[in-house]
Amino acid sequence: MNAMTGGTVDGGDRSRALWSSTAAFTVCFAAWTIFSILGVQVKRDLGLSDFEFGLLVGTPILTGSLTRLVLGIWADQYGGRRVFTLVMLAAAIATWLLSYAYDYTTFLLAALGVGIAGGSFSVGVSYVSKWYPKEKQGTALGIFGAGNVGSAVTKFLAPAVMVALGWQAVAQIWAVALAVTAVLFYVTTKDDPDLAARRARGVEAESFGAMMAPLANLQVWRFALYYFFVFGGFVALALWLPRFYVGVYGLDIVTAGMLGAAYSIPGSIFRVLGGTLSDKYGARRVMYWTFIGSVVCTFLLSYPATHYVVSGIRGPIEFTVAIGFIPFMVLTMALGFFMSLGKAAVFKHIPVYYPGRVGAVGGVVGLIGGLGGFLLPMAFGALNDIIGVWTSCFMLLFVIVAASLVWMHFAIRRMEKAENPALRAPRDLPEAAALANPAPARAPAPDGRTVAAE
Repeated sequence: MNAMTGGTVDGGDRSRALWSSTAAFTVCFAAWTIFSILGVQVKRDLGLSDFEFGLLVGTPILTGSLTRLVLGIWADQYGGRRVFTLVMLAAAIATWLLSYAYDYTTFLLAALGVGIAGGSFSVGVSYVSKWYPKEKQGTALGIFGAGNVGSAVTKFLAPAVMVALGWQAVAQIWAVALAVTAVLFYVTTKDDPDLAARRARGVEAESFGAMMAPLANLQVWRFALYYFFVFGGFVALALWLPRFYVGVYGLDIVTAGMLGAAYSIPGSIFRVLGGTLSDKYGARRVMYWTFIGSVVCTFLLSYPATHYVVSGIRGPIEFTVAIGFIPFMVLTMALGFFMSLGKAAVFKHIPVYYPGRVGAVGGVVGLIGGLGGFLLPMAFGALNDIIGVWTSCFMLLFVIVAASLVWMHFAIRRMEKAENPALRAPRDLPEAAALANPAPARAPAPDGRTVAAE
């Protein structure tokens, strides 16, 4: 059964829609993060500052983010199959043109065009969710979202191609992959059941303004902040870590790309687990796991290498405290794991709360999350330039996730108290309960004694 129309959905069509969408999103994500590798070479060739590098790798993320809202609404209105195909073809053209860039300005312009590949996410969320009932949407969207692994594909393959054939070949090969995937996606999938049902009844799509109505709800923006961290932070680190490994540990670009992929893979494939856990235990509980685990990881990663001099009995005692290479890898992979759970849990909420507006709500949540992927690399670069501490990127992420955890907890408590008045009463403090429920007033009796009022 389809969650929206109540009609019967063919299992084969449903599976093809899911797996074709996942494959397409993987290719789109690989193209979307292409500057995580090309950008390192461009930085060297053009002598860019850390801020300029952050702007370059973040520019595709900006385009992908800003287009998500509109593309998500169009997917609800005109069908995800058609919109997804057009997005991939447009991204293929832009990625091919990237190979002709020759200075910083033309690289930025090309990056704006490549970024449309990132807008495919809200299209896919709208398209995939319409094939599944609510109780299975978490798992389905988790599988689709695992297309984030495209970032790891780029980090594994692009360095080798770039060393062997040059960076222009990377852009051209990725462009061809996008075009071929667009054709295969269109011929292997069908229009979603909701669109087919609307066409059969002759019902027009809702207006753009009606689709935007849920955005007046503060809850949507709270979900967007969650996604700013779990997705925006994931993308930002996927783009930034190769640079971090080169700058901090002195690795070559090929090795740095491989290690960046080691972060991206668990941050992508475990999104499927996040969707399954959200279906089984609830998205709210999974978000608590995500934020608490991320607070611990970012706190530990924030600690900069520090040299201490202690006045000892026999003279000064010197020692250095720093996160070693292996512990750093383990902590970043753990952070990627928690982020992957959270990415699935956030989007488990949306079809449940806004079943008829998945494209619009998912679009704005994805937009804010994508903006995190654009703004955070620039913030990382600016912090490096200003305070000169490599771990400042994790300090910033710690502040964001801690704020998200606090807001989520108090918002949930307010919702629980609104739904269950019994929770408003003080608990575990008998004296507080007495203050909240004072004893009835006592009235004087005719003989002067005091008695309790009825």
